[in-house]
Amino acid sequence: LTCSGARLGPSASPPFVEMLPASCVAARAAYILNNPEAERIRDDAKRETLSDADAPTQPSTPPSLPNDTPVSPAQHPALMGSLDPPIVDPADFANFSPGPTSLPAPVEAEIARRFASSRLTSMAMSHRSPEFAHILREAGLSLRRVMAIPTNYEVLFMHGGGHGQFAAVPLNLCSDRSQTATYVVSGTWSQRACAEAQKYCNVKMVNKTAPDYTSFPELTEDDIAEGSKFIWVCSNETVNGVELHRLPRLPGVHRGRVPLVVDASSDFTSKPVDWVGDDIGVLFACASKNIGHPGVTVVVVRSDLLGSASPLCPGVFDYAGNAAAGSMWNTTATFNVEVVGTVMRWIEREGGVEEMERRSLEKSSLIYDTIAASGGFYTTPAALSSRSRMNVPFEVAGGNMELTEAFLIESWEQGMVGLRTVTPFGTPRCLRASLYHGVSVRQAARLAEFMRVFAERHGGR
Repeated sequence: LTCSGARLGPSASPPFVEMLPASCVAARAAYILNNPEAERIRDDAKRETLSDADAPTQPSTPPSLPNDTPVSPAQHPALMGSLDPPIVDPADFANFSPGPTSLPAPVEAEIARRFASSRLTSMAMSHRSPEFAHILREAGLSLRRVMAIPTNYEVLFMHGGGHGQFAAVPLNLCSDRSQTATYVVSGTWSQRACAEAQKYCNVKMVNKTAPDYTSFPELTEDDIAEGSKFIWVCSNETVNGVELHRLPRLPGVHRGRVPLVVDASSDFTSKPVDWVGDDIGVLFACASKNIGHPGVTVVVVRSDLLGSASPLCPGVFDYAGNAAAGSMWNTTATFNVEVVGTVMRWIEREGGVEEMERRSLEKSSLIYDTIAASGGFYTTPAALSSRSRMNVPFEVAGGNMELTEAFLIESWEQGMVGLRTVTPFGTPRCLRASLYHGVSVRQAARLAEFMRVFAERHGGR
């Protein structure tokens, strides 16, 4: 059954059927007819909300349709961040979430095959077993190949995500609280990193593009604090849609002397990295954007920076200890490490990081070109030179709430999800299309076409 572009089948979940708008009354009826249990579950849930005093003495006759009252638009699943539209055809589904998000379809299929096998999966393996030792070694080697990581860098699989590294970096590179680091603040995530670092070291903040953060600031010698132990940058700000397409070369006397620390959580493996030329000391990426599932963080650290941690650094965050233990200082995230290795081998098969960059350019251009051709119906805040290829923020009709919500609902009903998710930063004016490796060029083109048709229907070009 079709309803406003959505298709309902026996697998649709009762809560979403309950919340379908009044125009989908026939769809709700069909769902009940095909799923007798749905009505019983709904009635049980309603009875549980009644107090003993209010409970009916006799079972009431259930209505012929679940929830005939029109649903408020604010209750629509699409406006609550739902990622589960009632569609049947997987080809119509596209996940534009900022992370965690979908993996490339061939990677997901390979993981599914492992779980369908009679063999033990990595999720149930001892991290000390020879089978997992092989998985761990291959994941590290494939990551080194894909990103051309030199031999004088350690590749670590750690816990704590990006926020853990906000603390781990200053705790490892500053041996006491009085030492200084320079933080280039270019958006939400570098702001948070800077705030966390102030607990562990003296921070000089370079904050030239606040409060809008629509571009990446140029670095000068005066920006870098004398005696800095490191310079921090975030290579892609997912919230603000600002990206360093190539890492900055440090100015003047600082080149070759001060290590660059890179939060590459959302763009790692989407473009090459010049490890030596860019003076990279530490680069880290939480897995849940381009390289795997949440629960493991890849940390690449130059070997000469090991062994100078603050005495306050917890063992689980200590780079030297984790390197010496081969990423098994404590129980590593076995399954997540295997997934990282699987993604790396997929990247190799597809043509390497250069091909990932080509696809990222193609996908983001599809969306940015649609925005540019809309006659102002869509706008994006980021400066042209700094526009992210990973995360494209855009406003609908100047932030018009009614049209923005209509866009979200219609795209959700057509299987395109994640364009506005629940965040700790409130409800943003901009929607955001995240275009990680799990989003295909075809899916990006489908979103671009939806945007074009929606704009034409509502007054754009």
